[in-house]
Amino acid sequence: MNILDTITAHKRREVDVNRQRVPVSQLEKSNFFERTCLSLTKVLKQETSSGIIAEIKRKSPSQGIIHPNVLVSQVAEGYVHAGVSGLSILTDLEFFGGTNEDLIEARNASAAPILRKDFIVDEYQVIEAKAIGADTILLIAASLSPHQIKEFTSAAHQLGLEVLLEVHNEEELLANLTSGADMLGVNNRNLKTFEVSVEVSRKLIEMIPDSFVKISESGIENVNTVRELRALGYRGFLMGQNFMKHEKPEEACRKFIDELNAW
Repeated sequence: MNILDTITAHKRREVDVNRQRVPVSQLEKSNFFERTCLSLTKVLKQETSSGIIAEIKRKSPSQGIIHPNVLVSQVAEGYVHAGVSGLSILTDLEFFGGTNEDLIEARNASAAPILRKDFIVDEYQVIEAKAIGADTILLIAASLSPHQIKEFTSAAHQLGLEVLLEVHNEEELLANLTSGADMLGVNNRNLKTFEVSVEVSRKLIEMIPDSFVKISESGIENVNTVRELRALGYRGFLMGQNFMKHEKPEEACRKFIDELNAW
């Protein structure tokens, strides 16, 4: 069993527990449930957008502990002031050290679109994302069938959420061209082996229809890579470790975007 299979198996057990602890009827009473979601796609399409989607996470299976004592509200607010287009908040506790409370804290600290970064395997989590203040959910093609992706995308849209569909090879991409997702993310990290190569984004760009806002994820460490990928047609750039490895991620993000804008 590879790490993705391990994570998704654990996630299914976790969802079963959470559903009993906090039923859907309770989620629907959340203060955020009637809130109008912000559109990440609209921000990314703006000519003045940096395209940077900055992530907050404490650890990962591939890197171990990254930033265990992160101050979520401070970093979220700092990211927004730095000029990010959106925030990505890890809400998986077991493997990434994140919580739903992290996303709520980021929501209360900023007015930027927020992506709930987690391993969604059940429609319950889509409803949960709305209840904690997310604007966008992540669906991972490697762990879902095309039918599930369509179902979860439809459920998200009914709640006003946008969908970022993540693929990491040609097979996953071609199997989900009619998913209805708003954004197509190419993960440069193979979630089964953790090998990272931006070449994945270069290879797949021409196969992605213009109906999707195109996003490159993982392995982006310098401004020149962002410029190259932008020239190829990518509008968003999901970055986490590059900022989180610093004592003050928000300052690292500001320096990166300042350099990006200086060109």
